[in-house]
Amino acid sequence: MAVRATVSRFPIDVDAQEASGLPWGLTVTPFAAKDENGIGPAYGSNGHLLPRCENCYAYFNTYCDLDQWAWNCSLCGTLNGLPSDAISRYSNPQSIAEMTSSFIDLEFPLDGSEEEMTQARPVYVAAIDLSSSEEFLELTKSALLAALEALSPGALFGLITFSHKIGLYDVQGPIPVVKNVFIPPDVESSLSLELEDVMPLLQFLAPVETCKDRITAALETLRPITSWERSAGAAQGMDSVLMGGRGFGTAMEALFNYLGSEFGNTFALARVFAFLSGPPDYGRGQLDTSRYGEQYASKRVDADRALLPEQTPFYKDLATIAVQSGVCVDVFAVTNEYTDLASLKFLSIESGGSLFLYSSTDDSTLPQDMFRMLNRPYAFNCVLRLRTSTEFKPGNSFGHFFPDPQYENLQHIICCDSYATYAYDFDFADNSGFSRHSGDQPVVQIAFQYTVVVPPEGLSNSEMSSSSRGKHTLQRRLRIRTMQFGTAHNINEIYDSVDHEVVLALLVHKVILASLEQGVREGRALLHDWLVILTAQYNDAFQLVQYKNGNKSMSSQIDITFSQCPQLEPLPRLVFALLRNPLLRFHEEGVHPDYRIYLQCLFSVLEPSSLHCGIYPALMSYSTPDTLAYPRHSLSRAALITSGSPIFFLDAYTTLIVFYSSTADPSIPFPPPQDCLLRQTINKVKQERSITPKLMFIRGGQDDATAFENYLIEEQDVDGSGFASAMGFVSFLDDISQRVAEYMK
Repeated sequence: MAVRATVSRFPIDVDAQEASGLPWGLTVTPFAAKDENGIGPAYGSNGHLLPRCENCYAYFNTYCDLDQWAWNCSLCGTLNGLPSDAISRYSNPQSIAEMTSSFIDLEFPLDGSEEEMTQARPVYVAAIDLSSSEEFLELTKSALLAALEALSPGALFGLITFSHKIGLYDVQGPIPVVKNVFIPPDVESSLSLELEDVMPLLQFLAPVETCKDRITAALETLRPITSWERSAGAAQGMDSVLMGGRGFGTAMEALFNYLGSEFGNTFALARVFAFLSGPPDYGRGQLDTSRYGEQYASKRVDADRALLPEQTPFYKDLATIAVQSGVCVDVFAVTNEYTDLASLKFLSIESGGSLFLYSSTDDSTLPQDMFRMLNRPYAFNCVLRLRTSTEFKPGNSFGHFFPDPQYENLQHIICCDSYATYAYDFDFADNSGFSRHSGDQPVVQIAFQYTVVVPPEGLSNSEMSSSSRGKHTLQRRLRIRTMQFGTAHNINEIYDSVDHEVVLALLVHKVILASLEQGVREGRALLHDWLVILTAQYNDAFQLVQYKNGNKSMSSQIDITFSQCPQLEPLPRLVFALLRNPLLRFHEEGVHPDYRIYLQCLFSVLEPSSLHCGIYPALMSYSTPDTLAYPRHSLSRAALITSGSPIFFLDAYTTLIVFYSSTADPSIPFPPPQDCLLRQTINKVKQERSITPKLMFIRGGQDDATAFENYLIEEQDVDGSGFASAMGFVSFLDDISQRVAEYMK
C-alpha cells in the first residue's frame, strides 16, 4: 500500500492551508505489494481479533499508547479496554504484526463452510463483436490466445458473440457448437428467452486446462456477420441483405443475468472481456452517434461540454447489475469512429474493470495488454476506508470506486490491481486546527479489506484437505497502514515539504471533475486560476514584491518560476503541459471525444509518478546506445539542439520514442542493439507499466518525425493549434505574471 501526501508537513490551521494555495490531500495505491519506500507489510493472521476503538472504530496500531489492560486510540484519544485474548497475545509482542509495524496485512477467517471456500474457480467470458471486420476479429483472436496462456489451471472460460443476435459457444463436446438467439431491434424489448434456456451455464463455461484446443478451434470459426449474412442472402437470389447491427447492450444485460445465477456458487468473481469495433446501434442501450459532427459549429453549441456527459443512464444502470451478479467488465474498443465512450465507460469503471481504446488494428497492443492484465495479481470485493485524527477529515474522494450508500468515507472496489490508485483531499473539522503545543501529531489510517483467489500451488499441504486439492480457495485479508505526519509552523515548511507529483494528481482529478460537470473550458480556467493564486500566495509569503508609494511595483518583480522553493519549481511546467494535453485541449484542435474519455479513465487510476510521465513526458539523451548523456531535458527543440546528443529517448507513458537526430554519426547502430543500456531501460519501463506502451524508432532527416516533435510542447502555444510558434511556455509564464500582478493589486 503506497501512500503519498501533497505535503509531508500538514498546515497548522485553515488560514495556513488557504495561504499556501496548495491542495491538501493524498493518493493511495492499496493493493501495491510495498509502500512508497519499497517496504512490505508485516503479515499475520486473525484479523478479526484486531482491537478497534469504541468511539471512532479505528484499528489498534503502533502509535497507540498501550498498558497492561487498556490502550489509547492514536486517532481520537479514546481509552479502550483490552479484551482478555488480546492481553495474552500482546504479552509476546515480537510475534504480533500490529505490534511490530504500522503497515500490516492480516488474514481474515472466511464465513461459510470449507466447501463454500473452495468453490472459487476464476471465470472469464469473452464477448466478441461480429458486426466488425476480419482485421478486428484477427486481433481479438490473438488477444484471446494470449489470454488463454495467462489463465491459471482451474479457470472456466466462456465465449459469446453479439451482432443482431447473440451466439453462445459450447466447447466441451468433440466439436464447438454455437446456439443463437435473436436480439429485438428496439430499445425497450429484452430477449424472448433467458440464455440459461438456450444453453445451461455450466455447459457454456468450459475448464481451460481440458478445453483449450477446442476454445482455440471455436475462435477460428468466427467471421464478421455482415460478410457471411450478405453472401447467404445473395445465394438465395436476394439483391442485397444488410444484416448487422451491434446489439451490445442487450447482450451484456442478458450475459450478466446468465452469470448471476451462479455467483457465490461456481464463482466469486467473473471477468467479462467485451471487444467492440464501434458504437452499439441495435436493441437496448443503442447510442445516437449523430451528436458528434459538424453541427456544433452551426448551432453554437460547446462541443467540449456537450460530448463529455453520457447520453443515456443505461450503461451506468447495467454496471449495477454487473456488480450484483459478481461481474467485472473490461471494455476493449478497437475503432476510430465515434463510439460514445462517455456513455459506455461506466460499464467498465463502475464494475471495477478497465477501458482500453485502440484507434486501429495495425499497431494495436491489445494482445500484450490482455496477457499483462491477466498475469498480474488482483483483489476483489474490496472495501477501502480512510480515517483521520479528530482535527481534520476526508473531503472529496477520487477514483474508480463507488461510495457506500450508508457509511461516509467508505468506498467499495469491485476489482483492484496493484496499480489502481485513489485520491482524497482533506478539510479541517473546525477553525481551531492542530495544536501548536501538544505532542499529538496528525494521524491517517487507511484500511483495505479484500479477497484474493489462491491457486492450489499457493497453499501448503497442511492448509489443504484431500477434497480441496487441485481447487482454488478464497482468502479474505485486511491491510492497514497508519501514518503520522508533522505540522508546519510556517509557510516555508509547507512549501519545503511539497510533493509536486501528488499535487499534480489531485489537480488532474479536480479538472476532470470540472470538465465533466461544466465543460473543458471551465476545467482549463480552474487550472489557470489555481496557478495564478498559488504564484501570488508564494510571492506574498516570501515578500518578493516591493511596495513603492503605497502601491506594489508589479510584474517585473514577480517570481513566476518559484526560484526560492525547489519543490514548487516544476509546477508551472506541469500546468502548462496539462493545458496542452488532449485531456484539456479544445474539440476544434482535433481532439477526438472518445480519446479524451479514454485519457480521463486512464489518468484517474495512475499513481503520481506515472501520471507525471503521462502529462509531462520524460526526455533523456544518450551519447551512444550504451552511454546516458543527460537524464532529463525540458520538452523543447532548444534543449535538443543545445544538448548535442545524437540519441533521445522519450517516455510519454502510453508511447515510447527513440529518436536519432539528423546529425547523429551514421556509425551508431539503428535501431539500438538488444543488449545495450538504452534497450535495457526501454524493457524495464515496459515491464513496470500497467499498459503496453507503443514503441517507435525514428531517424531524424529520414523518417517522419511528427510523432516525436508533437511532444516538444514548450514552443507550442498553450491555447492554439499546437504548431510551433514564438509563443509557448515563455509566453505562458508572461501571461501568468500579468495575471498575478492584477490579482495582487
